[in-house]
Amino acid sequence: MRSFYQQVDLRSRNAMEHYLCNHFRYHTMNSWNRATSYAHNLKVHRLGLEQDIVTKLFDMIGLDEFHERLQDHMREFAVRHDYRWQAYMNGRSGGYLVLYQGAIEPSGYKSFCRACGQRNYRSVKETGSVCGVCHEPTRVDYPTTHKRVVTYPGQGVDPDQDYADWSMSELRDRARLIQDFGRLADAMVAEAVWMANNCTVEDEVYLVEKRRQILAPCA
Repeated sequence: MRSFYQQVDLRSRNAMEHYLCNHFRYHTMNSWNRATSYAHNLKVHRLGLEQDIVTKLFDMIGLDEFHERLQDHMREFAVRHDYRWQAYMNGRSGGYLVLYQGAIEPSGYKSFCRACGQRNYRSVKETGSVCGVCHEPTRVDYPTTHKRVVTYPGQGVDPDQDYADWSMSELRDRARLIQDFGRLADAMVAEAVWMANNCTVEDEVYLVEKRRQILAPCA
């Protein structure tokens, strides 16, 4: 199985520059946008896995639960870096893990409805507790400032790849970040392999309840 984490001598400028300059990169949006960032190729057939694992993973790729478990690792990575750095899949088949810049900032929402979840830019003190969507008196103010995660897909990361003017501290921080990005890729691959070894894809029959209006005799 391929490993993406790489050991780097963080005492050596040459070693860190070589690591960063030679790291695989991919587009943050589309090729025409020309913005690129550090990336990992996580296409199933490029991971060096045994054929039976590859076959099982191709069966699982279409399942929402499969992707949700991998997204948990990406969320943990973003939290570790205070959302300043985030990771998402990109590419026509979604096979490339790409590093993005981002942030967490106030959303502007002041209240929400506990019944239906509707958010509001005005507080309960301003407009009352009745929800404008479900009309229940269940609106409450957020106890702290509500925040949202933002991502900047149009921005490349270290696009010129010229680290000559970087200090040793800056180089070390970037190398550690990209090493952690490699750990993320390894964790996602390990999670996928675990699912292939311990889970099967089965058909499930379920009923969906729908509501419709009909004509009924008066009581």
